[in-house]
Amino acid sequence: MSLLLGFLRGVERVGNKLPHPFWLFTMMAVLVVALSAVLNALGASAVSPVNGETIQVKSLLTAEGLSTIIGDAVENFAKFPPLALIIVVMLGVSVAEQSGLLNAMLRGSVTRVPAKYLTFVVALVGISGSVASDAAYVVLIPLGALVFKAVGRSPILGLVVAFGSISAGYNASLLLTPTDALLAGLTTSAAHFIDPTYVVTPLANYFFSIGSAIFLAVVITLVTEFVLTKRAAGMTADGDGLDEQLGEMRLGAVERRGLRNAGLALLAVVALLVAALAPPSSPFRGEDGGILNSPIITGVAYLLGVTFLLTGAVYGRTTGSLATAREIPGAMAKGVVDLAPVVVLFFAASQFLAFFKWTHMGEVLAIHAAALLKSANVHPLVLFLGLIVLVTCINLVITSGSAQWALMAPIVVPMLMLLDVSPETTQAVYRIADSATNLITPMSPYFAMALGLLQRYRKEAGIGTLMSLTIPISFAVLVSWTLLFMAWWALGIPLGPGAPVR
Repeated sequence: MSLLLGFLRGVERVGNKLPHPFWLFTMMAVLVVALSAVLNALGASAVSPVNGETIQVKSLLTAEGLSTIIGDAVENFAKFPPLALIIVVMLGVSVAEQSGLLNAMLRGSVTRVPAKYLTFVVALVGISGSVASDAAYVVLIPLGALVFKAVGRSPILGLVVAFGSISAGYNASLLLTPTDALLAGLTTSAAHFIDPTYVVTPLANYFFSIGSAIFLAVVITLVTEFVLTKRAAGMTADGDGLDEQLGEMRLGAVERRGLRNAGLALLAVVALLVAALAPPSSPFRGEDGGILNSPIITGVAYLLGVTFLLTGAVYGRTTGSLATAREIPGAMAKGVVDLAPVVVLFFAASQFLAFFKWTHMGEVLAIHAAALLKSANVHPLVLFLGLIVLVTCINLVITSGSAQWALMAPIVVPMLMLLDVSPETTQAVYRIADSATNLITPMSPYFAMALGLLQRYRKEAGIGTLMSLTIPISFAVLVSWTLLFMAWWALGIPLGPGAPVR
């Protein structure tokens, strides 16, 4: 443990010296400008396996390149695929959050669960809690401690189960989440290096995400009952805890009525969508009469935002938190305000990706790397394991999943496409590694939050205490989720609606 803590302290020191992701992307853009000039002078090129044409690296330090840097900056930002997707989704999610719907959903999911199912339910709700973004951490971590204590179990254990589930299972969920839209946009942009018409939808990994959520809830339950229960048994809760909040965590009659009405609204939306797609000649189907290429599937990000908005509005009207229609635009605006840091990051990321794409450095690098791997006859599963190890290590210092994928996708997605691995598959592999170590990196702000709450129950608790409880979850999730993916891939099970089998 002392060796591990020393390593993590080193990670923290290195991570703290890294610049903000905005400056990281800016420096990467400057590096692309310089490298493009050098590689162009050296005549760096590659033959496209798609059409046989020779692709040569173009220099940004030319009249045409400088025109691209300055003249296309606004267009690069405006056309950055994840930007519009995440804003559209968050307009609706913000209404659901501001009305109190997401908060009530999290609380209502676990406060009335029988004791024997409590660990599994807290784990499953935590894994699916990414739909509520930061609210999942704020609500569910203290709630996990309280409900465990209420049934006579260690509140420390409940806190760790909630924190571990939200963090380690962040990229799995029973529901579509804003992350699905965000990653899909970045993956689509990266896939365009090879195929300009390729589209990765937010549903690309949905089947795998649902299966993973249930599977990981079982894994975390087993780790909790057979490992962590023994570890927590020697940790006496000697602090004041959060007992005074227990009453606030239980749902009131109005909140329960609000959840019921929001649920009925959700069922109505689903029924309308099914009815719209049912007739074979429906205009809501695709051009060939199919469902997978229908506007409802390709526009699922918009429908997701509308669904959150509608259910949030119904809940708010029932409970009085959003009593009139006049308050809904204000709630939507709050979501846009909260996205400000993401928008700032996306501006720098969009310029970096635009430069990378214009110079053709991505295609040339991907073609040569793919050729090297192909000549070495590297099995796809070995490639997947290598990507998981790489992302896991990077995730210890760059905890923003979108920032990390924006850096990696332009290289790994095209490279693996040339090795006949679909972008949807590469994205699924990334999601595994991006989640598993979230709960053990000191760079995560929620690690500090969980530690602070733990100290409310055990005064002498430190980083080592929390690590000893979270490392088993992190390791079990990483190994078991990887094995699940390998089995999923080997059996040829689709990752999501319309996604290639492999």
